[in-house]
Amino acid sequence: MAVPDDDPYLWLESLDSPAVRRWVADRNAETLAALGGEGFVRRRDSIREVLDNTDHIPWPGWRGDGFYYNFWTDADHPRGLWRRTTPDQYRLDEPAWDVLLDLDALNAAEGESWTWGGATVLRPGFDRCLISLSRGGADAGVVREFDLERRVFVADGFVLPEAKSDIGWIDRDTVYVATDFGPGSLTASGYPRLVKQWRRGTPLAEATLVFEGATEDLDVGAGHDPTPGFERDLVTRSVDFYRANHFLRTPSGALVRIDAPEDAWLHAYRNWLLIRLRSPWLSHPAGALLAIAFDEFLGGGRDFAVLFRPDEHTSLGTWRWTRNHLLLTTRTDVKSRVHILTPGPEGWLRRPIPGAAEFDEMSIVDTDPDRDDSYAICFSGFLRPTTLGLATVGGEMTVVKSEPAFFDTEGLTVRQFFAVSADGTRVPYFLVGPENAGPTLLTGYGGFELSMTPGYDGVLGRGWLARGGAYAVANIRGGGEYGPDWHRAARRENRLRAFEDFAAVAADLVARGHTTPERLGISGDSNGGLLMGVMLTRYPELFGAVVASVPLLDMRRYTKLLAGHSWIAEYGDPDDEADWAFLREYSPYQSVRPARSYPPVLLITSTRDDRVHPGHARKMAARLRAYGQGSGISRTSRVATARPRTTNNRPRWRR
Repeated sequence: MAVPDDDPYLWLESLDSPAVRRWVADRNAETLAALGGEGFVRRRDSIREVLDNTDHIPWPGWRGDGFYYNFWTDADHPRGLWRRTTPDQYRLDEPAWDVLLDLDALNAAEGESWTWGGATVLRPGFDRCLISLSRGGADAGVVREFDLERRVFVADGFVLPEAKSDIGWIDRDTVYVATDFGPGSLTASGYPRLVKQWRRGTPLAEATLVFEGATEDLDVGAGHDPTPGFERDLVTRSVDFYRANHFLRTPSGALVRIDAPEDAWLHAYRNWLLIRLRSPWLSHPAGALLAIAFDEFLGGGRDFAVLFRPDEHTSLGTWRWTRNHLLLTTRTDVKSRVHILTPGPEGWLRRPIPGAAEFDEMSIVDTDPDRDDSYAICFSGFLRPTTLGLATVGGEMTVVKSEPAFFDTEGLTVRQFFAVSADGTRVPYFLVGPENAGPTLLTGYGGFELSMTPGYDGVLGRGWLARGGAYAVANIRGGGEYGPDWHRAARRENRLRAFEDFAAVAADLVARGHTTPERLGISGDSNGGLLMGVMLTRYPELFGAVVASVPLLDMRRYTKLLAGHSWIAEYGDPDDEADWAFLREYSPYQSVRPARSYPPVLLITSTRDDRVHPGHARKMAARLRAYGQGSGISRTSRVATARPRTTNNRPRWRR
């Protein structure tokens, strides 16, 4: 069933129409008139001090060559510096940085507005890299080969025009590339369905086809692991957001299927294959992490070591290899811990990494498995400024960098409560702020198996907590807080559970006396923006204000807008009659009613966002205005915020 396009505001989906630009400018002016003034200017300037502060931690990235790489932005370098330093220098308060690329200078020279998209350094050799640059932070970008020794782009190097591309080194003169090769080369989601092997000095059109996916797939990709003694090439066909086929590519070019469940995460490292299950398999539950020798698995072996088995309260977070050990992050009722796992003749030895308070988030920033067993670890909490520690497995950790404290925490506490949802499920949430009741800002996400965890936010602290507000984070279903089952419980036809969970947290905050509906505001980004839209239209009596950033709101047309088609596995397909039956139950844009009263809403979007189409927010604002909801305000931001396609813990060779 094709859903008819009878939407009177379809014209607001245009990205470059003069009429749309004028409409957006008018809405922006209304927003600034309503929210501006001296108080706004003071708060803006105070928050900018946090964003431009040069005492932020320069997060290290290790590439295997012994340097600490970092991408840095501040008031003097708004587009950023890509730079590196030595380990000894990094430990100093003021390291001597070697600037590799100055994006502000590049933009001035080229008359562009490039933003940083990352770099892939050649291994081994470490003298060349492939740099991705995008205009305004879009997913689509250009790729250009860069000489790390001469600090210049390679004149006759690998170059890709603007597209949603995936490119990686095979050797100095060969790469795997998945990009827009012309008509018919993209999936329905707008990502590459062809991956090729491209040799230096030859036209891209002559690259050799490695794998061809179907139009209805999400995307395809390939990668080469140059680890000495464990060199291998892996090809991935992503069927949808949660299912993929994986292949080992032999030297002859043949593809050997890796016979693991389609919805499992796979990660190959040296002689090991890790499999993290999303569904039960053999005798192992969803959420388990299994390990086996790579060649043994290809040969039919299934004698796994179980590195993690979930329970009612504990789920697996992320993992990282050092040279000889595996660092594993777990969460018990959303509180994280990190363990070191070491394989040996008697099995896997496990020991914890200490150092986190009850509500602190521990996370592994990076490891350097090409060289040694060192790791960088981060500690952060709602009221604890982020700190960075460096250590080597078996040695003591040293705190080397800390974020400054941007707000006074005296009188503020962190507590965890559990609300009871409509079906009886206990839903955890954090509450940060003073003990007494007051204005409260509640946020959530509830999708794509992404978890909402504690972390220090100087902007939130200075702009809200320090002014007497409280902050709550709802760990609703659809996220990954309790593993894949917690996510699956609110996917597709079960989506209402996520919304019921969030409403239950809001009601619990009021029932406990922490706030009142009139003093309870909510905010969410992207999929969280969809959550805000549903709260606005389905539970308006629970809230005093709503902020939805880069939101999904029109679930009837979302698959036709930018990357929306890639999220069918999460939400369902509105062109399928059975799926539209449950999507229309909550689609915010179709749920606005002229006779109903809604709390004030601020809609934030971006014309440069090529994932969540700005038409969602624009059309919602137009419909609210048409129905006499004068509090519906739309503002177009220059910078997009959190996006649905962001995932954690996906290996590099699987998107």
